[in-house]
Amino acid sequence: RKQPKASGSNKVEFYHLRSNGSALCTRLIQIPADSTLLDSSFCYILNVPFNNDDETGIVYAWIGSKADVEEARLIQEIAEEMFNNPWISLQVLNEGEEPDNFFWVALGGKKPYDADAEYMNYTRLFRCSNEKGYFTISEKCTDFCQDDLADDDIMILDNGEQVFLWLGSRCSEVEIKLAYKSAQVYIQHLRVKQPDRPRKLYLTAKGKESRRFTKCFHGWSLHKRAPQ
Repeated sequence: RKQPKASGSNKVEFYHLRSNGSALCTRLIQIPADSTLLDSSFCYILNVPFNNDDETGIVYAWIGSKADVEEARLIQEIAEEMFNNPWISLQVLNEGEEPDNFFWVALGGKKPYDADAEYMNYTRLFRCSNEKGYFTISEKCTDFCQDDLADDDIMILDNGEQVFLWLGSRCSEVEIKLAYKSAQVYIQHLRVKQPDRPRKLYLTAKGKESRRFTKCFHGWSLHKRAPQ
């Protein structure tokens, strides 16, 4: 259940509902209030408090045009539970029905966003490490998250269009060489297995990730920093 907000904390709240692999791995995670993070395949909750008043406002349950029927039902149920307040107006919006005055303004203006999430059908994440004294590659479960990106390791991420080689801040040169070769072999394998979806290899590092990389992780945010 949603906790009462502290006085003066009347900020816009934006939440993304997503299922990673199965219904058991469905979560609602708060994300930055930015319209570029919308996707027609998902459902979202947008809470827009009225000025100078924490108790009143409007809540939108946004349903993408390609969203799953069960998730569309679930997002309405969650919104009603989270914002069970007689002073808050709850509106269910199908994609394309958004009002300019509150919805788009709260998200920083209307901007281009993804029209599908086809990458969800292809995304795979592999961990490359030599922590055992020899180089190994292991695939993470489909319900992976940003915290799986360890500083000591290198990760290979396949999103169905690109293959990324992600370098942790403390990975070794030996790991880089072996992981690079492994990624090349993986792409060659995909050319045989999925000839209609050729991939290109891209190099990225911690803190330098593009949107094509970060969208594969539910609720992506700034990387955590160790306390000084």
